[in-house]
Amino acid sequence: MFYRDEKLALFIDGSNLYTAAKSLGFDIDFKLLRTEFMRRGKMLRAFYYTALLENDEYSPIRPLVDWLNYNGFTMVTKPAKEFTDSMGRRKIKGNMDIELAVDAMELAPHVDHIVIFSGDGDFCPLVSSLQRKGVRVSVVSTIRSQPPMIADELRRQCDNFIELDELRNVIGRPTREAQGEANVPVSESELADE
Repeated sequence: MFYRDEKLALFIDGSNLYTAAKSLGFDIDFKLLRTEFMRRGKMLRAFYYTALLENDEYSPIRPLVDWLNYNGFTMVTKPAKEFTDSMGRRKIKGNMDIELAVDAMELAPHVDHIVIFSGDGDFCPLVSSLQRKGVRVSVVSTIRSQPPMIADELRRQCDNFIELDELRNVIGRPTREAQGEANVPVSESELADE
């Protein structure tokens, strides 16, 4: 469902993509991901959205953010908000939906195809609006996890659903657990989209 001459842009909800890939048992190789979509069309931009814990001395996703920033991705970050829930558990909130939606709407007049890496049903109005502007929208997520990571209404709304598991051999690498490393550092999974 891609045309070689179409201008496209990627919008990656970092936390959502991390959780989907982890549920399928693999890590994303972002260099391979960028190369794959450059092959599919004329990629103008690849945006990556994540919230960062700024008050910690070391943020476990900082190396990823820095690498992406130096390797052709446009980074969109904001400080995550930390709070304690009613049970006394430390929670982190870092929703980037608005930032992604605003950027997609601003870029819409300049692209033919937008690929959103998220299964969040909150993106249905965005997808509908982009389609009304004549932009084709593909969504990358998974229905193969338990529970499925994509909202049914988002899957119905988009022009093309891409099963993340089918990209495993193209953009994936084995998880750290599969490579035998213990104590995987905190990462995107701790950022709760609430």
